[in-house]
Amino acid sequence: MIINDICPFKGETMCVELVGGELPQPMKIYINSSVVSGCGLKKGMEISTEQADEIIYKNDLRRARERALYLAGSREHSYSEMYDKLMKNYPEEICCEVCDMLSEKGIIDDRRYAEKLCRQLFEVKKLGEYRVKQEMRRRGIPREIIDEVTEKFSEEDDPYTRLMELVERKYARYLDDENGVRKVTGALVRKGYSYSEVREVLRDFMEED
Repeated sequence: MIINDICPFKGETMCVELVGGELPQPMKIYINSSVVSGCGLKKGMEISTEQADEIIYKNDLRRARERALYLAGSREHSYSEMYDKLMKNYPEEICCEVCDMLSEKGIIDDRRYAEKLCRQLFEVKKLGEYRVKQEMRRRGIPREIIDEVTEKFSEEDDPYTRLMELVERKYARYLDDENGVRKVTGALVRKGYSYSEVREVLRDFMEED
């Protein structure tokens, strides 16, 4: 194939027109100017199909990397979360390469992310351990890291106190009758607390009240 023309398209994007070879008609590909420059592309240059594929791969890799950096700048992501988001627009090989690069540079770090998320779910959202682990698994954090960070947090935290604070702040007004107690019990179990933990806290709260 021959590069028939290279011209500006939009912003830093260039339009590269290819003709000849097995192409039935001219084909236009849109490549970032840095990739055009890095690959030494020039009008009239002859390239093979393999070279064209490599150019497109480098361009997609650059776009995926820029997208990943943008996402990482908005909030922390696990490796799996970032991979899943990139997979919506890019091939598997590119997604793996970009996520590996971000991990090597420390931009995404499953352990750091897990520790921050764990503390937020326990302390801010006041969830029980079961629900915390469920949320962390949903975000693609490896099981061994989940077990490690939740165990570490449990050594510092008292679930009884956390649950009592939650009842006092949010559920006390519903505990006036048996039906209210039943509804509160269900709500707290759905938050990840065991039935025995909920019974103990509600019993103590109502006795004090």
